[in-house]
Amino acid sequence: MHRRKFIQASAMAAAVAASPSFPLFSATKAQRKFKLALNPGIIGVKANFAQTLDYAIQYGYEAISPFTQEVMKDYSSAQLNEIMAKMKANKISYDSTNIPVEFRRDEAKFKEDVKELPKFCEAMQKQGATRINTWIISSHPTLTYNENMRQHASRLGECAKIMNDYGIRLGLEYLGMRTLVAGNRYTFISSMKEGKELIAAIGTGNVGFVLDSFHWYCANDTLEDIKTLTPADIITADINDARSGFKREEQQDGKRELPLATGVINMKDFLQGLIDIGYDGPVRTEPFNQALNELENDEALTTNMTAMKKALALVGM
Repeated sequence: MHRRKFIQASAMAAAVAASPSFPLFSATKAQRKFKLALNPGIIGVKANFAQTLDYAIQYGYEAISPFTQEVMKDYSSAQLNEIMAKMKANKISYDSTNIPVEFRRDEAKFKEDVKELPKFCEAMQKQGATRINTWIISSHPTLTYNENMRQHASRLGECAKIMNDYGIRLGLEYLGMRTLVAGNRYTFISSMKEGKELIAAIGTGNVGFVLDSFHWYCANDTLEDIKTLTPADIITADINDARSGFKREEQQDGKRELPLATGVINMKDFLQGLIDIGYDGPVRTEPFNQALNELENDEALTTNMTAMKKALALVGM
């Protein structure tokens, strides 16, 4: 009887597996939803908004920086409509742009800058751009952790509320280098878990991460940490490599490499995490590399895209 039941069960399992109406064992592989973004200045390419779009089309990038300050200063409605139509025709979306508010200094400077934020957000809305980013310094000379948390939550919360009125999301980049944590008297946010605490303290619902592979590595964050996020939790993502010959705790900001240049950072896990959670925003490089910056535009654009494609090959893309 036991053997007969086993045979019957095995036959049923085989039939179910073979039947298209029972997709128990799917061979479908998760595909990337994120877009390869071009932030020209960060790789030493000198280009304005229109030139960056042309470069993106020529070299196969899928998103570009919105150049909002330039748009506010130099673009008529007709010119903006023309470039937006060109973006749409070539399926080019927007990456993120830096916050135009100095929130790290004194209250007077913050108040002065935040008054102008609605105009900036209005220009972004006209462009169809929806992402703003900034970074959080992971130590402070005079503010304790709790004091710094309150100040960041208050000031960035005020900014995020304004952005929310225009359909814009704010990305916060934690800086994971241990050298920066020890750079001032009081430590502050330097990991994903701590970043989540600040995002929760802001509480506006439109704030997430700038997830940077270098800081993810320096903070000793993992693939499992990425899997705790949803696609909406990431505003934009940076991929790069760390210098060889230095321990994780010795890495310094402003000194990095293109993805897979050294193999120090586990780029496969980082990208797999983005794919597994279904992240669908921009992914750009941020190598801070002098040799790359000294290349001519065409060579820099080609070198950068080649590095991005090599990284994607790690996850079968």
